[in-house]
Amino acid sequence: MAKITTIIDIGSNSMRMVVFKKTSRFAFHLINETKSKVKISENSYQNNGYLQEIPMIRAFNAMESFVNISKNLKSRKILCVATSALRDAPNKNIFLSKVKNELGIDIKVIDGEKEAYYGAVGASNLLKDNNFTTVDIGGGSTELALVKGKNIIKTISLNIGTVRLKELFFDNDDFDGAKQYIINQLLLLPQEYKEIGKVVGLGGTARALSRAIIQKSKHTLDALHGFTYKAENALLLFENILDAKSNAKLSSLGVRNDRYDTIKTGTFIFKTILEFLNTKTVVTSGVGVREGVYLTDILRTSNHKFPSNFQVSVRSLLDRFVDDTKQTAYLGNNITKLFDILEPIHKLDTKYKSYLVIAAKLQQIGISLNYYKNTEHSANFILHGLSYGFSHEERVLISTIIKYSTKDLPKESDIKIFKNLLPDIKTIQWLSYIHSLNNILNSEYLRYPYQYELINKTFSILSNKEHYIIQRALQKLEKPISCELELYLNGEKY
Repeated sequence: MAKITTIIDIGSNSMRMVVFKKTSRFAFHLINETKSKVKISENSYQNNGYLQEIPMIRAFNAMESFVNISKNLKSRKILCVATSALRDAPNKNIFLSKVKNELGIDIKVIDGEKEAYYGAVGASNLLKDNNFTTVDIGGGSTELALVKGKNIIKTISLNIGTVRLKELFFDNDDFDGAKQYIINQLLLLPQEYKEIGKVVGLGGTARALSRAIIQKSKHTLDALHGFTYKAENALLLFENILDAKSNAKLSSLGVRNDRYDTIKTGTFIFKTILEFLNTKTVVTSGVGVREGVYLTDILRTSNHKFPSNFQVSVRSLLDRFVDDTKQTAYLGNNITKLFDILEPIHKLDTKYKSYLVIAAKLQQIGISLNYYKNTEHSANFILHGLSYGFSHEERVLISTIIKYSTKDLPKESDIKIFKNLLPDIKTIQWLSYIHSLNNILNSEYLRYPYQYELINKTFSILSNKEHYIIQRALQKLEKPISCELELYLNGEKY
């Protein structure tokens, strides 16, 4: 398996490339992402699907640049797929042959169901959610996949796309015709697609709309992947985009200038699909076909799914930034023991234990970046580094636990920026306390096998060593609000 792999996706509107670097068997991280809006299908739908010369030249030139980037990043494998525009084009072999002969790249033209499958593989492996319908609006087609329990149940491709509908309907201001055309296509969907109530939006249209929602809302984590919103709350924004009379108005609604030409058509399609599917919740996916192509390659021996409980972002961060795996394992195991023994006092939901374990394992990252203020470095880096497989709430919580792994507990004023994504301050203080206690107990790097006892509200830490530095640190450790816990180390109260 190549350590560095390039994936190129040729869509009707845009050509995109991602380059991934493996850090261990299943873990990887993104080292390059490049996009070129070549519009290879421009004017093709009004010419019986035939690719036009100028768009093909643009696409070839972009492909040449992509190959140069890939080679200079020392990528040893390039996987290239093409979707609706090429599969619909009677003259596609002109472009395919030119790329093969001059650049040495084999382009695999995939059918719509395979495109939907790749998108679902990416979403099901790299999002937190288990049950959803993926919706990927492209220039020439829209792909949907039904996912239940992270298993891909059904896939389908419909001839609905931003470029296709623009040329067939929107350029003629035939909005009623466009709406009826979309509905007729959606009637091809099995009833099951309408029963989930949750849509995962893939592709540029879904991400552009989510970016606009984030800009207009009080959501404080500026990240698209995993961003979730209620469909009904977005309808007014969608209507405002459709009614916008100028690019200046689109900009004021949070639409970026590279989306001005397709956002209205894309919004019209997305809104119609959400209404048809009776959608309650929309989850934004920052991954799609490209990640799906990559994952089907590295997971080809495991049914295109990560092993149970595998956390790709955590593993990748540990691979890259944490050298001492024994310390990491000890901190994770010991914080589990602390959480369990103190449960009668803190009374926290058991779900928080897994977040503590991740925080314990990843908190050393900051030291790799810079020793001074290492908890802040860890927190900021992890906030955006835990991009795959975690909700926004989980990312913020783990980051917050690490940031306040100090002798002083966080206060309400410390968490006000992310308050809407965090649990109550009492919960955060307990998690911070347990995490800080865990770090203090290993501050001599001995990985000592302490014994713990909790009798009523007296918590005893038993060891046959003096632990001078640890004893001094425990004296300064602030306890959670209204905590009646009495802490002892070798019989001495702290």
